[in-house]
Amino acid sequence: MRGLMMDSQLLTTELLKHAARNYRHIEIVTRTVEGPIHRYTIGEAKRRIEKLADALVNMGVQPGDRVGVIGWNTYRQFEMYYAVGGIGAVLHTVNPRLGPENAGYVINHAEDKFLFFDNTFAPLVAALKPHVPCVKRFVAMTSREHAPAFPGELDIYDEIVERGRENFDWPEFDENTAVAMCYTSGTTGEPKGVVYSHRSVVIQSFAACLPTAMGLGEGDVLLPVVPMFHVNAWNAPYSAMLVGAKQVFPGPRLDGEGLYEMFEAEKVTFSSGVPTVWLNLLHYLEKTGKKLNYLKRGMCGGSALPEALIRGYAKYGVELQQGWGMTEMSPIGTVNVLPPNLRELPAEERIKHQVKQGRALPFVDMRIVSPEGKVLPHDGEQDGHLQVRGPCIIKDYYKREGKTLTTDGWFDTGDVALIDEDGFLQITDRSKDVIKTGGEWVSSIDIENAALLHPAVAQAGVIGVTHPKWQERPLLVVVKKEGAETSSEEVREFLKDKLDKIAWPDAVEFIQEMPLGATGKVLKTELRKMFGSYQLPE
Repeated sequence: MRGLMMDSQLLTTELLKHAARNYRHIEIVTRTVEGPIHRYTIGEAKRRIEKLADALVNMGVQPGDRVGVIGWNTYRQFEMYYAVGGIGAVLHTVNPRLGPENAGYVINHAEDKFLFFDNTFAPLVAALKPHVPCVKRFVAMTSREHAPAFPGELDIYDEIVERGRENFDWPEFDENTAVAMCYTSGTTGEPKGVVYSHRSVVIQSFAACLPTAMGLGEGDVLLPVVPMFHVNAWNAPYSAMLVGAKQVFPGPRLDGEGLYEMFEAEKVTFSSGVPTVWLNLLHYLEKTGKKLNYLKRGMCGGSALPEALIRGYAKYGVELQQGWGMTEMSPIGTVNVLPPNLRELPAEERIKHQVKQGRALPFVDMRIVSPEGKVLPHDGEQDGHLQVRGPCIIKDYYKREGKTLTTDGWFDTGDVALIDEDGFLQITDRSKDVIKTGGEWVSSIDIENAALLHPAVAQAGVIGVTHPKWQERPLLVVVKKEGAETSSEEVREFLKDKLDKIAWPDAVEFIQEMPLGATGKVLKTELRKMFGSYQLPE
């Protein structure tokens, strides 16, 4: 027997229509690439999105066409999220931090026919142009007066929008149609394409906004620092429209001062970003003595949330929460929202739970398995390889041969983790980064987080170095805070009461700049190259 309900498709255009009906006066604010602050309402954004959609159709964008965009978090890229997907085409957000070689690779691999870009990236696109023959038209996301120098024919975004008509008749199609695609950061081989459906995006939006996740609602002011080219800014352009949150886009100014100015001027209550972003802002606050008068909560993801950040922001009245996920998961898989019984604990006990990755969103199923493939219990003690499945999780990579899932239909995340009886996930390490010493596994994440508690440590990375007796031992690599002084022995002594003896690093080395990947993660591959012939002290 089947239910007797209407069979409406879950499309992102329904999020746009819903927001315009119910939250039309809510603002969307941008610090533009050109400089000035731009602000308009959701109602005004809908009219521009309709005009852009009509103009794209007239430009020849067909259903299924890939439309590339290289840009900052701005209202123009926000408009593209809805206009491109709404006509049945696929928005391919290109990460400029991939570098020219990988950026060119993903554009060709996705077969982008159109490429939109912010002025900042005009030199990159100009250099790529001869190497991306699939692209038929290039569009600068600006006005005519700010048009960049560019070899050959160049369309102007604002002129394209003005050519379109309002009240565009949005097409209906299957909710499993592709809406957007992102590529992995390419830290281990060529970047891999992940294609999201309208259905997966809408489900992610509902799950992400729950009180047990991001907890967004009308009255919140959201500033996503995480880029729109990094897994759809963790779904922010869609989630915010679902609940009517005001959106504030920071444009290219992602330094501590630039973010602080936007936080205060627009009264931002919630933000999201990777640890390096949160660290930079915290250093700015500590250096200037300024306060955060409106920010109440933040989500930190991309890599493990250090205890030092949780403590640092608590002093400013901000609750920083861990979020975990992957490009392959749309992306949010878990968020650490403490239940009342844990929230009421004293701070020193509570923080032991706050550093975990949290509980799974609805429709995200998780399990841990042994190296032999045995499913392990969720007892908070045994760790294993983390695998996931659900309607927002990848089934196959784009145009990639070979098996993506396990034989019984799970996606292996590449993380080593444990899960407790209450469903709290704790990532102990990436499987490729775990340090095997004397038959035991040592978590590089635990050492890094402990090191970041040292007052002189700005950034920390840990790798395993070959040892004649123990197979591998930890090497801690540190970037000092500006003006701070410390020594290797002082840092090692500092860690002794914070780590098990087996995890004490055998050496500490200081470098001027930490190698970071396209999404702000510490590049362990580069650290291994830098210290490839390193000899541990006797």
